[in-house]
Amino acid sequence: MTSPADDGPNLAQIEYWNATAGETWARLQDHLDRQLAPLGTEAMRSLDVAAGERLIDIGCGCGQTTLDLARRVGPQGAVLGVDISRPMLEVARRRAGAAPDLTVSFREADVQSADLGASVFDAAFSRFGVMFFSDPVAAFANLRQALKPDGRLTFVCWRPFDENPWMAAPLAAALPLLPPLQMVDPLAPGPFAFADADRVRAILSDAGFADIDIRAHDTRIGGGDVEQALQLAFRVGPLGAALREDPSRAGLVADAVRRVLEDHLTPDGVLMPAAVWIVTARNS
Repeated sequence: MTSPADDGPNLAQIEYWNATAGETWARLQDHLDRQLAPLGTEAMRSLDVAAGERLIDIGCGCGQTTLDLARRVGPQGAVLGVDISRPMLEVARRRAGAAPDLTVSFREADVQSADLGASVFDAAFSRFGVMFFSDPVAAFANLRQALKPDGRLTFVCWRPFDENPWMAAPLAAALPLLPPLQMVDPLAPGPFAFADADRVRAILSDAGFADIDIRAHDTRIGGGDVEQALQLAFRVGPLGAALREDPSRAGLVADAVRRVLEDHLTPDGVLMPAAVWIVTARNS
């Protein structure tokens, strides 16, 4: 198994996803997968997977999307899941072990710099795994080399933070009870680094992709009860990051955040608006 270089260009992200963040996502895999699955499924519709294809799943995390893609390509196809997070890949490999009929493999590697081969894959897919590159043009150019001529790319990424109440509303409720938060560079690697569609289009064009299409998709995500949604808000996203800095404030903000979540409680659990881009392109 190849590991990301200890001194590679994405060292900060590698350290981040192999420490608290990766361990948190691995521990909360079921809740997070339930929340994100509808968005990944929508992106897979645009990928239009065919039986027998060979695919790469970028930033595969705990492997739900990799296994889903493997079911779509069938026994004659194969899917490689790639991620920099060892804790999440451990979960992915356990999941794959429980599905021996699927042709999947996982690799710990940084897509920005790893040797992925040349003209290997029919298509590449990602569910929120492409926004964390220090040099996104280099990363997508490297990925493009691994695609066959005319190979397809599809990924889903977040639109602007303020268009995503599932993260913005809990943070807004907690802010009056928190110390001032540090400003974040909107273009720095992170969940909202691809919020600007024009930037995404320029990155893919500079990396050599053609037939770039970026469409907005809106839905509601969640599904857990109020307490499950509260614990998720406390552990992921900007509110989770703020509380990791000062865990003692969780009790202070709990009631305010809980009230916001209760406003979105439905018979199917807490469902809150989410806004994403579904991006498709082709190896020119």
